[in-house]
This record gives sequence, structure tokens and C-alpha cells, in this order.
Amino acid sequence: MSPAITVWRKSSHSGSAANECVEAALLAPATGVRDTKDRTRGHIEVPGNSWTTLLEELKRS
Repeated sequence: MSPAITVWRKSSHSGSAANECVEAALLAPATGVRDTKDRTRGHIEVPGNSWTTLLEELKRS
């Protein structure tokens, strides 16, 4: 079995300026979030239910 490949995607909520970009990746059971302009600093992991709540709040605002 080959190792899973993490696919990072630029968030649709990222700004158009180069200094306002974040990427997200599914890291079951969490979602990874990292700064696009400085990927070497690693990422944070947000539990799935918290990620869903965050997205719902963003959509409402």
C-alpha cells in the first residue's frame, strides 16, 4: 500500500494579494491549515466539527 498524498488547496476565502493566502488539506479526522507564503512553518490541525462550524460562520458573514 502506498502512502497517502496530502493535497493542499488554496482557500476560496483567501485574499487576492499574495500575503493573504491560506491553504487547507483533509488530514482525517482533522483539516490542516497553513500559510501559503511560508509553508516551511508547518500547519495547524482543526478538528472536523470545528472546521465545519468555521466555514458555516464565514458563509454567514
